[in-house]
Amino acid sequence: MQKFGGSSLADAAGIIRAAERIAKTREEGFRVVAVVSAMGDTTDDLCDLAAEVSTRPLPGDLDALLSIGELVSSSLLAIALADLGQVPRTFTGSAAGLITDNIHGKAHITDVRPGRVRTSLARGEVPIVAGFQGRTKKRRKITTLGRGGSDLTAVALAAALGAGICEIYTDVDGVYTADPRVVPTARKLDVLSSEEMLEFAASGCKVLHLRCVEYARRFGIPIHVRSSFVPDPGTLILPGLDRGARHQPAGEQPVVTAVAGVNSASKIIVVGIPDEPDSISRIFQVLSRSGTNVQTVGQTPAGPGSRRSDVALILPAAQAAQALAVLNAAKGVIGFQGLQHDSEMGRVSVTGLGMRSSPEIFCTFLKALSDADVGLDLVDISETCLGASTPTDRLADAERAVRLAFGIATADGAAVTGRMGTLVPAGGRPVGTWIAISGKDRTPVARGGRAVARHF
Repeated sequence: MQKFGGSSLADAAGIIRAAERIAKTREEGFRVVAVVSAMGDTTDDLCDLAAEVSTRPLPGDLDALLSIGELVSSSLLAIALADLGQVPRTFTGSAAGLITDNIHGKAHITDVRPGRVRTSLARGEVPIVAGFQGRTKKRRKITTLGRGGSDLTAVALAAALGAGICEIYTDVDGVYTADPRVVPTARKLDVLSSEEMLEFAASGCKVLHLRCVEYARRFGIPIHVRSSFVPDPGTLILPGLDRGARHQPAGEQPVVTAVAGVNSASKIIVVGIPDEPDSISRIFQVLSRSGTNVQTVGQTPAGPGSRRSDVALILPAAQAAQALAVLNAAKGVIGFQGLQHDSEMGRVSVTGLGMRSSPEIFCTFLKALSDADVGLDLVDISETCLGASTPTDRLADAERAVRLAFGIATADGAAVTGRMGTLVPAGGRPVGTWIAISGKDRTPVARGGRAVARHF
């Protein structure tokens, strides 16, 4: 699977370069499916044009308009490939089998039916799929997957077709430790786990679409982020080692893998710290020297008109005494007014995929606790974990309620295996090393249980 972004297809030279890349990969003996984005700023231009026509365009009409950009790219790429002696065939997202819900502008994939694409591959053709788009199951309305959705199209088709690798071609040569345009000393990362990339994407890294990384991790698809302009290897995103690869296409549902409760937490409130930029940093400088592991932080104004605020910290109960001691010793340096300590705290958490990108997870979690009349304190969320602090004496009720809400417990409290959505385990044995990705690349990956790629 080779996906070419808008910057890679910004002009005729970029389209020809993409076609040459596909043709070269085919000459190496690989079957290729290409997924394309709209050229350059086409999507933005179409949005601007729609805004000039109407201040409130219907979502369905807007999706139909925005989907045109990818059709232009796929047609031009097909023309370039035909000149190179290839036999291309273009597909809309609908024709490629991308079925979505009916939320226009940010649709989620509910099914993938790539029969036509698979037939095209069997004929020796090069399928070119318009990314970013799909269709509803009922009434077959055009939908779009949200900005960056072509990445998601590529990974979803890669999973459905059993592709060995999904290459994402863009205007950067990989994932960096920071934006190299802002931090000149940023270093390119050769290999990342999908879990690390999830946090990168959720924290604002724009190299890969967040939902694309979620989908790839769920179905065990390695991703190779590469530059369209140079042949060098980029960054390899390895699927999570704790999840088996899945070949069966399925929807884009969030996945809940575990619910846990921990009753050994403490809360410390630093009362009345001055509203100064470095006040909180002084707290953490003091705590870091004592080895305190703060898990959650919250800040609230001390009162109406006050120029002070309160900072709440959740930390392991075993570290609370030391944290209180070092904070008291540094009271004059930090400038706070007092300390409060609650040693009867617990934490209930949900672990899985889509914690941050799926509002239904957050809603279900909060409603379950509300229905059980469990009071919440601090809530923290990352891409792979959603947690909340709660009184220790209500922790068991909180954990039971959340388990029931996510189908990970029976009515009598017995644990069962559960997740949102239905994902069918796949057969097939993964390959232990990454073999001939494309062109002449041979990037070694150390053995030791890492499943990196599968053959077609």
